[in-house]
Formats: sequence, C-alpha cells, structure tokens
Amino acid sequence: MLLLRRGTVSLRRSAAVSLAAARCASSGSVGVTVPLNFWDGERRASQGKHTRESVYEPATGRVLCHLEPCGAVDVDQAVKSAKLAFGHWSKMTGMDRARIMIEAAHIIESRREELAEMEVVNNGKSITEARLDVDSARLCIEYYAGLASTLAGQHVQLGGGSFAYTRREPLGVCAGIGAWNYPFQIAAWKSAPALACGNSMVFKPSPVTPVTAVMLAEVYAKAGAPEGLFNVVQGSQETGSFLCLHPDVAKVSFTGSVPTGKKIMEMASKGVKPVTLELGGKSPLIIFPDSDLENAVRGALMANFLSQGQVCSNGTRVFVHKDILPEFVEEVVKRTKAIEIGDPLLETTRMGALVSRQHLEKVLSFVDQAKKEGATLLCGGEVFVPSDPKLKGGYYMTPCVLGDCTDEMTCVKEEIFGPVMSVLSFETEEEVLQRANNTDLGLAAGVFTRDVMRAHRVVEHLKAGSCFINNYNITPVQVPFGGFKMSGIGRENGQVTIEFYSQLKSVFVEMGDVDSLF
Repeated sequence: MLLLRRGTVSLRRSAAVSLAAARCASSGSVGVTVPLNFWDGERRASQGKHTRESVYEPATGRVLCHLEPCGAVDVDQAVKSAKLAFGHWSKMTGMDRARIMIEAAHIIESRREELAEMEVVNNGKSITEARLDVDSARLCIEYYAGLASTLAGQHVQLGGGSFAYTRREPLGVCAGIGAWNYPFQIAAWKSAPALACGNSMVFKPSPVTPVTAVMLAEVYAKAGAPEGLFNVVQGSQETGSFLCLHPDVAKVSFTGSVPTGKKIMEMASKGVKPVTLELGGKSPLIIFPDSDLENAVRGALMANFLSQGQVCSNGTRVFVHKDILPEFVEEVVKRTKAIEIGDPLLETTRMGALVSRQHLEKVLSFVDQAKKEGATLLCGGEVFVPSDPKLKGGYYMTPCVLGDCTDEMTCVKEEIFGPVMSVLSFETEEEVLQRANNTDLGLAAGVFTRDVMRAHRVVEHLKAGSCFINNYNITPVQVPFGGFKMSGIGRENGQVTIEFYSQLKSVFVEMGDVDSLF
C-alpha cells in the first residue's frame, strides 16, 4: 500500500479514494461490482434485485461507491455460514481461538495506515482519530484473546459427596449491528468478545459507512478463522430486521439511536433473545470552582468535539460553577475557534467532515433552534467551506459553543450528535446533581474537581453507566462501557462482557442413591 503514503495530500486522497472505490464500488466504465458482503470466507454479491444506495465521501461530497443491500435470502445464507462455523469454532480450545485472534490483531497492526485511511474516506473523521480507532480495535481483539482461555465455571460441594458444577458455554450465532461514527472499532468491539466465548457473528454495519467492516472480515479470514466465523451483510432497516428475526440468531448486539434500539429489543423479544444495546446519551460534564481550569477546558473540548461531536457519550451539557464561568467560557471559546478544520487526511486537521449532508443540516438546525430559544452563540455553528476546491462539496461546520443555556432548551434536552457544546451555570452541588440527572438517558457523565471526596461523592449520585473524574471520553478496552436508563442494556469491553456473550449451565452430580418421596 505504498501508494497511500507518497507525495502530496491530493495524491494521498486520490489513492485512498481509489482504493476504497476498488474495494466497494461499481465501476461506471465496465459495470464491475466488488461486493461489500462477506460470508463463506469471501466477498459475496447480493442476490435478487435491490435498489442500490449511494455511499458518499464526507470530505468531498462525492459518491464513493454504491451499496447493494442484502435481502432475506442473503441474510439466511450468512447465518447458515455462521452456524456452520460455530460448530467447529465452539469446540476449539480457548488457546486455539486465542492464537487466531492474536494473529488477526497482528494483521490489523500491520495494516494500520490503510485501515485508518479507509475509515477517514468513508466516515470523515481526522486521520489522527482514525488511527486511534484502529488501535482500539486491535487492542480489543488482543484483550479478549487473552480471556479466551480463562473461561471457566464453578465447583460447588454438596452433602454426601455429591457436587455440582457450572459450565460457561457460547450462545451460538450472534448478530452485531454497528453505527456510522466508529465503523471499524465497533465491529471489533462486538466481534472480539463474541469470538472469544466461542460464538460466530453476522455483522451489519451502517449503510452510511459500509467499507471497513468487510475489511475486518478479511482480516479474520487471513488470520485462520474458519469460513463463516465473521460475516458481513449490508443494508438498512429491512436487512437488520431479517437478521434480528432470524430463528438461528441467538443474540443481538446493537449500537445506535434509542428509537432503533427499542425496535431491535422488540424484535429480539419475539424469540426471547438476549440483547446488548449501546444507545444515545445527553451526558453532563460538571466543572467545580476548585478544578484545574486548564484540564477542565481540555476535558470539555474532548467531551464535545471528538469525531466532529458525533460520539454517543459526549458530555454536551457542560455545567460550570458561576464563580469560574466567565474565565472558563473565555478559554473554551478561544480554544474552539483555534480548532483546525479541513481535509481529514491532513496530519494537522483536528476536525473533519460530518458524516452526511442530511446530518450536517440537522445539526445546524439545532443551532438555529437554540438561538431562537435564547441561547447565545459564542462561536461557530456555521457551514465551513475549505479553501481546497476538492473539498468544497464536503460536509463541514465550525465547532459551536452556546452560552446562556437553560435546562428547558432543546439543545440541552435532545441529543444533537454534532460539534455543539451547551454551557450552563450552577451554584451548588445538590442543585447540579439534580439537573444533571434530569434526563431519560444515562450513558456517561464527568466531573472536574481537586476535591477527591467530592469527586467520588458526586460520581456516586450521577445516574450514568460510564463516569469520568478529571478526564473525559477515554475508553480503555479493559473497562466496561455502557449506559443506565434509556442509554442501553449490557456492556461493551471489560471482563464482564464475557457474561453477555455466553450462557451458564448448572450440572448436579449425585454420588449416592436417589432420595425419593415416592
């Protein structure tokens, strides 16, 4: 892949886009299609007649490729392939599964730059962030490879020499449904614990970002995974429904919006299937007056502007104590205005393009609504047009800070999923805790303070699944991630996730005679 690294940024973009197109596009000149679906160990074309969907490059607005969604027959073939692989994979020892997973991690490491550039071209985030996403995917696979050989049950001694024991067993074919903000990383976060436990998986990425999931399937295959162990089906809601309702799918793991999560939970309930749901958030970040202001500002920027603000755990409700509010706002606005926006393949870029034209317009409409409701636009919130003519059709906006916000405003109550920070003032700890928890969502929360007792006291009372003290939006794969309330069910990452991809069997062993009542 030397072509991806040579010369100017324009050559780099051309090479990256060409490679992405070659991996997924329909060629207008010869009509050749390279499929994005993957089962039975290779890329597969969808069967039947389906309306092709355009996939865009957010940085330029150009059509990157066309997506052919999977129908019921395609999904059934992928599930059958996964079911066949499960029979072999589940009987392998944990050590043998770990060897293949470690090899997959090594392949990802060797292809880091290629994978990151594909993520940039299809998603729009900066190359700096994309590399970290690829690293997170690799580390997740390495972590669960380490756990694969540790799965064990419990021995329980009973009376008279009898005993019982438990077995932790895989579920079968698991369905994973990903989101467009972290395409490659989410595919790894869902597949790694599933495979470590002995399951197989059929994964459906977002139709907005379909390119890199199939590359992960190829990585697993090259690492020596059985054919059908990790399969990819492309499509939108209908394809997802076929997957959730398939009788041979034992579990569904979904990352996305609350309304879609509810529908998936309803479909899974028809087969009484367990679900893992990582849904939306409207998370609070609380800045107390004794905070290290420099770190608090850095934390607020990390809590709002990673991946163009398109992060479910973002701390978009920034509660700042009134005594430090002017100083905090001044510094945040200064730093926000200095964020480098533009070509996401440039090393200096810190904010790339939003994922689609439609989503950009939606985020901008939230800013307009906030101004109408009385918020003060302190900076940003406008369409940004890069100087490079190749990028003029891209989906860029300036990162936005809104001041004078109140709890009743739409920008404070609803998830925007864009680079929009809402700043609110507070006076007391009791008051800010009540306001912070006044939401149906509970994915994440953060607090900045030098008072260690206050920090732990506040975190204890925050109704959120992932809390941060004096930092924000760090997600080490060793630590469980997930939400409270309507932000989801179950966890991604950490040792506890093994429990969500396995089932417990209890075995009773009688060493004497049956003591019968009859």
